[in-house]
Amino acid sequence: MKKFTLLTILSIILALFMVACGSDEEETTGDDQNGNGDSNGQEEAAGDNGEATAEEGSLEIFSWWTGAGEEAGLLALIDLFEEKHPNIEVVNAAVAGGAGTNAQAVLASRMQGNDPPGTFQIHGGAALNTGWVAAGRMEPITDLYDSEGWHDKFPQDLIDMVTSDEEIYSVPVNIHRSNVLFYNVEIFEEHGLEAPTTFDEFYEVADALQAAGVTPLALGDRESWTALHLFETILLGSLGADGYNALWTRDLDFDSPEVVEAIEHFHKFLTYVNDDHAARNWQDAAQMVAQGNAAMNIMGDWAAGYFATDLELEPNVDFGFVPTPNTTGKFMVVTDNFGLPKDVENPEIVKDFLRVLGSVEGQDVFNPLKGSIPARVDADVSKYNAYGQQTIEDFREAVLTPSLAHNSAAPAGFVSQADQAVNIFVASGNVDQLVQALQTAAEQNIQ
Repeated sequence: MKKFTLLTILSIILALFMVACGSDEEETTGDDQNGNGDSNGQEEAAGDNGEATAEEGSLEIFSWWTGAGEEAGLLALIDLFEEKHPNIEVVNAAVAGGAGTNAQAVLASRMQGNDPPGTFQIHGGAALNTGWVAAGRMEPITDLYDSEGWHDKFPQDLIDMVTSDEEIYSVPVNIHRSNVLFYNVEIFEEHGLEAPTTFDEFYEVADALQAAGVTPLALGDRESWTALHLFETILLGSLGADGYNALWTRDLDFDSPEVVEAIEHFHKFLTYVNDDHAARNWQDAAQMVAQGNAAMNIMGDWAAGYFATDLELEPNVDFGFVPTPNTTGKFMVVTDNFGLPKDVENPEIVKDFLRVLGSVEGQDVFNPLKGSIPARVDADVSKYNAYGQQTIEDFREAVLTPSLAHNSAAPAGFVSQADQAVNIFVASGNVDQLVQALQTAAEQNIQ
């Protein structure tokens, strides 16, 4: 109830004022069965931009950030939010599992059961737009972009990725580059090798390393998405940005000669990986490079956060990095986003978190630890290490493409079928089988 301060001594006005005060002194109701504060008793205050912000309650943040630099980044972001909103209880509902495989299954169950978390991590692009937005389970937050003045603070291409039917549905907290080849600097110097930037250079380097008894390429595909991740970088390198993007518009078929050639490159890359790849995850593969048990690893730049934050390695000293072969000047984008699900108990608290998430301060607290770069164009570049600064520069100039393995390029149905087909191929090496499986998946899922 709005209170008015009047400079008058008229008794009737004073009496009304006291009644208004008394109504605010009523006790608020307790938490509901989900641990969310009752919105009917929730107090609000004006935010920095005149928007309502919640003062008390709880916020459940759902993600798959449980390891490497990603957990450190999330905890730093939560600390910042709690500093600004000390009366809001944060529940970190992270679910372990690389690329969110397990978390997305849990999220689907909760969303379908009308038990949405306060906010949840999702990749911008198809994962968001053809998923929960199309299902009518998200609230638009265009008004938040209006009130915070964000329309020119994020690249327009990125805003387009999180827009559907002219409404914006999420806030990007970061930009990851998916197409990165990391390498052990000491191994390369010891053998007099240069980081490969083309397929031919990669094969030459890998042959030299293999002859010297060094595992050329570390792979950890115990979680199946890592094989699909490797495959998408080879697709991009073989097809180029235009050809790669044509796959997602059905202007290029998966049974075309160009895709067959890319699959043959993929098959050759697999001849250079560690024998125990099926028993390792992506962190294990990265650690092989860090410890000198393998020379190279193709992974998104969350591996840079793992190297720098968890293993305390220095970029360009302990580990080097270049775009994956044949992708110089191309940037495969993975962007983590958070939005506002429908029917949450505390939407204003969620918006408070999104304000922090989308701020310069929030992005610069999170991304240096995560290994990603800020989604905002006005973040403080000096807060980032050599890897981050180089990636920020590359992002501004490169041709951008969406990631298949991380649910930005294609609908979830295609991603699931492609993931299964690629992992069968890792074991079988049957090119024709993979081609047919991908073509069938495209016909069934990509309109």
